Amino acid sequence: DSSEPELASAELPPERIEQPKATSKKKAKKANPKLAKRDVSQYVNKQRTLVFASRGITHRDRHFMGDLRDMLPHSKKDVKFDAKAKLFLVNEVAEMKNCNNCIFLEARKGKDLYMWMSKTPDGPSVKFLVENLHTMSELKLTGNCLKGSRPILFFDKTFDTTPAYRLLKEMMTQILGSPKGHPKVKPFIDHQFSFFIADNRIWFRNYQLVRTESSSGGKHVDALIEIGPRFVLNPIRIFAGSFGGKCIYSNSNYKPPRRGLQGKQEKQMNVRARRKQLKKRKRHKEENFVGEDELEMSSEATGETMITPTTENVYLVEVGGGAELSAIPARVSMSRFNLT
Repeated sequence: DSSEPELASAELPPERIEQPKATSKKKAKKANPKLAKRDVSQYVNKQRTLVFASRGITHRDRHFMGDLRDMLPHSKKDVKFDAKAKLFLVNEVAEMKNCNNCIFLEARKGKDLYMWMSKTPDGPSVKFLVENLHTMSELKLTGNCLKGSRPILFFDKTFDTTPAYRLLKEMMTQILGSPKGHPKVKPFIDHQFSFFIADNRIWFRNYQLVRTESSSGGKHVDALIEIGPRFVLNPIRIFAGSFGGKCIYSNSNYKPPRRGLQGKQEKQMNVRARRKQLKKRKRHKEENFVGEDELEMSSEATGETMITPTTENVYLVEVGGGAELSAIPARVSMSRFNLT
């Protein structure tokens, strides 16, 4: 009799057999202490930024890219990008790296550096020209902050004036702001990213937040100590898509750098001006030609020497047995007078 229930239970279908109940989250955290250290539920704003560059950047641009990666603990890196003409392929690289933001540094002619900021894969994206670049190693400033800490993003009031600046403000907030709860972000706020607009450009500064006690009242005073790097972003265009699409904003004040062509153009302009001057001089001589000088023709025939001073010269000439000072005009033969 005791063997019958066992046979009955064995004949039941697998769906009706009772499965062991899953353990709760609290029991799982107790079993695995690594889950209890970090609260995964706080990581809501999942922003991951891919920071890499194209092939051909200089050593200075490479150090600048390293500074960006140090400032953004939620960033990821990748190898140099080769296909400069096909920038839309950057979206595939960001997708493989599981990133929804991208900062791409594009080098041109080994001198000019362009920065792309994009919300991959749908956009929008913006293209900047990087000017007045100074890396951390060049500045050697006294400011310092904890690596991996979260920054405060400070924007100038001018960012709220136009729709283009408001869009740039929102993009920089999402791309450069370190999200709370990220595995590599530490829960400290000890530095500040400052963005200012001047001369139709965006000026970036990175400051350390220092709290000191004043000597008079003993109150805490917040001070800013610059860390670096320094750079200026000159916006060129804003596109509706990621690395392309419809242009929704174009900077009318932007002037492309012409460093490579500047020397050649100056030489060409100098040559053209010289040729124009020679033609003008030749035309002037032809229009004001009065004929050949008779004195020059007679001197060539007789072989006499000529005096060709710039102004009238005064010589002592014997006139009528007496010596007098007389002015001899230019182009007069010396053989006609006895000069003493």
